Amino acid sequence: MPDSANMAPMQRRHGSSIGQPLTRQDGFLKVTGTARYAADNNPPGLLHAVLATSRVARGRVAALDVAAALAHPGVVEVMTPANRPPLAIDPDERTSPFAFKLDVLQNDRIRYAGQPIAVVIAETLEAATDGTRLLAPRYETEAPQVSLEDGEPFTPPVVGPGYPAEEQKGDAEAALAAAARHVEARYETPSQYHNAMEPHGIVASWDGDRLTLDTPTQGLAIAQMRAAELLGIPAEHIHIRSPFLGGGFGSKGLLAGPQMLGILAARLVGRPVKLVLQRPQMYGPVGHRAATRQTLRLGVDENGALQAIDHHVLTHSSRFDDFFEPAAGVSHTLYASPAIRTRHEAVRLDVGTPMFMRAPGEASGSIALESAIDEMAWACGMDPLAFRLKNYAEVEPISGKPFSSKALRDCYAQGAERFGWATRPLAPRQMRDEAGFLVGWGVGTATFPALMFQAQARAVLRQDGSGVVETGAHDMGQGAWTALAQIAADGLALPLERVEFHAGDSRLPDAGIAGGSGHTATAGMAIHGAGADVVAKLAALAMDDERSPLFGAHNAGVVARGGRLHRRDDESRSDSYEDILQRAGLAEIEGRGSSASDPAAQAAYAMHAHGAVFAEVKVDPELGQVRVTRMVGAFAAGTIINPRMVQSQYYGGMIWGLSFALLEGAAMDHRSGRVMNGDLAEYHVPVNADVPSVEAILVEERDPHVNALGIKGVGEIGITGSAGAIANAVWHATGRRVRRFPVSLDQLL
Repeated sequence: MPDSANMAPMQRRHGSSIGQPLTRQDGFLKVTGTARYAADNNPPGLLHAVLATSRVARGRVAALDVAAALAHPGVVEVMTPANRPPLAIDPDERTSPFAFKLDVLQNDRIRYAGQPIAVVIAETLEAATDGTRLLAPRYETEAPQVSLEDGEPFTPPVVGPGYPAEEQKGDAEAALAAAARHVEARYETPSQYHNAMEPHGIVASWDGDRLTLDTPTQGLAIAQMRAAELLGIPAEHIHIRSPFLGGGFGSKGLLAGPQMLGILAARLVGRPVKLVLQRPQMYGPVGHRAATRQTLRLGVDENGALQAIDHHVLTHSSRFDDFFEPAAGVSHTLYASPAIRTRHEAVRLDVGTPMFMRAPGEASGSIALESAIDEMAWACGMDPLAFRLKNYAEVEPISGKPFSSKALRDCYAQGAERFGWATRPLAPRQMRDEAGFLVGWGVGTATFPALMFQAQARAVLRQDGSGVVETGAHDMGQGAWTALAQIAADGLALPLERVEFHAGDSRLPDAGIAGGSGHTATAGMAIHGAGADVVAKLAALAMDDERSPLFGAHNAGVVARGGRLHRRDDESRSDSYEDILQRAGLAEIEGRGSSASDPAAQAAYAMHAHGAVFAEVKVDPELGQVRVTRMVGAFAAGTIINPRMVQSQYYGGMIWGLSFALLEGAAMDHRSGRVMNGDLAEYHVPVNADVPSVEAILVEERDPHVNALGIKGVGEIGITGSAGAIANAVWHATGRRVRRFPVSLDQLL
């Protein structure tokens, strides 16, 4: 980011866009159906491709009836390992920590159920679909292993994106042995699968060695580079358009095997090809959240102060690649304890490789930790919120670093007041409604790291006083197009309607990845820097121009506001953008900005967003049915660019927490290794009837260290407290502690 102080002594002031609850810039396009998603593109000569996928989890494809498929009217080609176009590198080679191994028909081996085994390409979608059935695959099968009970546990080298598998502060064993009270409990979470409304898809068109792709992606530049290395062509020869995503949640962060198969199919037939996954095909080749079995041991002294936290996780990865759910990491950051130990072990299973899924690690880990904290509070005879406040961490427990900011006490206070927590009875089964249903109240603490990645942006001021800001940002439905446009307008000190914002295209400056709740901070800071750069250049023009009212204002400096520059010491002396550029004979002036996390700040501070979620459930005492009837979340996440968008993100996270606690989980057939509920009829996610009264409180917080604008992410934090709050409310209603999720009737009856 350019240092404007070295170019001109300027004072920058926020314009009216940042902090305003503006409606979505893309809302009209979406509600009128004119927003163009990847699969809406139909270039001339388009063919349709459909995956044939394995119905067994381990073995090899012994035979495919390719001739029968080719004989079907409309089928143009069948791509198999025998005729798949060559790749420049082995798809089973990991060239970076984020280049996962891909299944792209490199051989006849089957590594998991749902793995692509052929691609049928046809003139119509119907013909391609029929062609996959005609392939009639025969298999040589081996017994699959798809359960955490299968395989030999081992300690992985790293978990998540590269965290240590084991971490320790103090002597947890000694502290547990000396504790006045201790709790030990095991919690289980199932495999969960991304179910974005828009499935993975791609429209691929070749022109010689140049490739145009319409595909949903959370990382344009990452996808471009990965495709380039696999295909052996320059990255600049690949043009990716991804203006809209119908949800991503981590599964569209990296280029997946089915997308590469669409590219290879287009190369094979020499025509544009569209390949879109069917809903059942989402359960296998495009990632998921791995199952976990977590054992927590907590110890407290006679006053209820935590003395030890020991958090052990057993999880899994695929048999052929590495991604391990970092579920114990959440125990590093939330509660003060002199001794903390976290450990991860894993087994290898015949499943597709797990991947990042909204709040990876924190979602699965926090429901276990928050349940255990409540169990410890009950053992101490303390109110769960009082116990959390008793063990409030003033510094990050595992590292001892001060927090860059932390308004969690305010979150507890405001959420509890709005919810009415003060009237909660301590013991379970004390509240009923007028219909006789058991009523329970629970609380959970929310946290998520404040991450930033690298990004670039370009800003232009034009002679007519309007602006253009460009960065290859991604909108998955979270409102990025709106929030980033607000930052763009503020950076240029122009009204929002005077700024064009361009995003969603690989030809624009790299905006990094939309993941880890870091996109607004990452792309936003690059945009902010580009605006600062171009306004500083404009100020230098004015202050060096004898014809300008700002001539010679170098010592006093200027401030940008409303499309004009004003002398800081005499605001009656100002100059418009239009006049400055016109006198200079310039049609436009350009600025560039970049962003990255600050290593010095990261070394000095622990950076997190925080929150508290309060939930009410009602349970039928005879049937065990659970309904969430009320949720209140209070969250502190630094500077809020758009309160309306942020509130929407909190709602989405809290609803996902409801899904985690009560509904969501893959059911595996241990004989075949297949997911038995691989569709939206049986893989349950919340519908409107499941969603209670949900309220999100935006707690004010200023963070001078996390970045210049003080932005923290909000996309994932809402899950982390909500699932635990609901689990704890179920206990408070029924007196039964459920430790295997999602909560099911059999565990309550």
